[in-house]
Amino acid sequence: MGKPTGFLEYARQERPCVPPTERLGGFEEFHGELAPARRREQGGRCMNCGVPFCQSDYGCPLHNMIPEWNDEIWAGNIPHALSRLLKTNNFPEFTGRVCPALCENACVCALNGDAVAVRDNELSVIESAWAQGLLSPSPPAIRTGKRVAVVGSGPAGLAAADQLNRRGHAVTVYERDDRPGGLLMYGIPNMKLDKGVVLRRIGKMEAEGIEFICGAEVGRDISAEELKTQFDAVILCCGARKARELGLEKECVSGVVPALDYLTAATKAVLDSAESPCSAAGKHVVIVGNGDTATDCTATALRQGAESVIQLVRKPRPDAAVRLWPYGAAGEKTDYGQAEAIERFGRDPRMYSTTVRELRCDDAGALRAAVISTNGREKEIPAELLLTAAGFSGAEPTAASAFGLALDAKGRLGDADYRTADPKVFACGDMRRGASLVVWAIAEGRACARAVDTALEGYSNL
Repeated sequence: MGKPTGFLEYARQERPCVPPTERLGGFEEFHGELAPARRREQGGRCMNCGVPFCQSDYGCPLHNMIPEWNDEIWAGNIPHALSRLLKTNNFPEFTGRVCPALCENACVCALNGDAVAVRDNELSVIESAWAQGLLSPSPPAIRTGKRVAVVGSGPAGLAAADQLNRRGHAVTVYERDDRPGGLLMYGIPNMKLDKGVVLRRIGKMEAEGIEFICGAEVGRDISAEELKTQFDAVILCCGARKARELGLEKECVSGVVPALDYLTAATKAVLDSAESPCSAAGKHVVIVGNGDTATDCTATALRQGAESVIQLVRKPRPDAAVRLWPYGAAGEKTDYGQAEAIERFGRDPRMYSTTVRELRCDDAGALRAAVISTNGREKEIPAELLLTAAGFSGAEPTAASAFGLALDAKGRLGDADYRTADPKVFACGDMRRGASLVVWAIAEGRACARAVDTALEGYSNL
């Protein structure tokens, strides 16, 4: 390492953050960047630990070469840092913003202090590279003559398309929404991942020869037979968007909305400068769940002007005395959405050991209240918008059914080598492994691309 004692000499510094009182007025990203000298110090904190658990299976699904590019940050060599970063990760500008940083949980430095700021260092490298013009389009010099269709333009689909295009295959990506990006575009709010960042990457991929066709849902707008006739291979990367139901009577009444549907509508409203059809403005909002999606719903509802926001968490409050390395910090995690709710309402929005027992509606059939159970007691709380962020039960069946393929009992498709029962059809990402992280989706897309390349060429150098 360039600075073996850096972790002893420099304290961890994260990217500066706009205070909640200022950022709640809009949907813009609210993190800045450290001064170059401070960022160099953060790279220098990466210690010569001997066994870099950060890039192990439980540290990073992509096996990013974290010590190597941290060393290059310390050396001030952004082009070399970029080359090591892109060796394993197609889209560091995405993971550097939305990944929960499993690598930092696995950092040896965190055993007796603060972890290296791996995620921020990663984002600094890729954004510096964009600013310095180091990411100009580089289409493949030779084409193989083979054609691949990728169904779904989320992180798994984009990674698979990018890898196969580099190999020289002609790739066409089909997306059912009006803009490409899938989960990156509509499942993550703009303040967490600016959509200009997504479109910037899409533009580079288009310039390198990848074709994107939006507003085209396989099984409805285009048939499976058309794809199988026109392409040598098809990859299904349709995600795991089927929301887990709460099992309540009246769950279909006006005012009960799946979290991803709510976030999609909110982002479309921001991009189109329009009003969301399910806005939280002036409403009492109840969110069921405590994951990243629930946090994003909390933050979005606050920006839309919710009258109140409550998150219902089925599990008990985490024990502050328990910490299981390398799986994360002990105690209750206060993410950006909860911090903003505390600023707005003076309290944490979460209620633990709580479930919804009943929904109550007004005479017109619109939601007005929820009956919750906590500590063995039931009480009614106002609820005019209830967002279900309690997880997902697998992929939606439309695309798989179009190819005559059946999802398994958990709503998944594809086996260990990314193949399906149809030899021309592969599957990857959340559709294959179940709802997971963006970093896992990218890893899935890369691995699936290798499997497809091997099937088409007999071998793969990906």
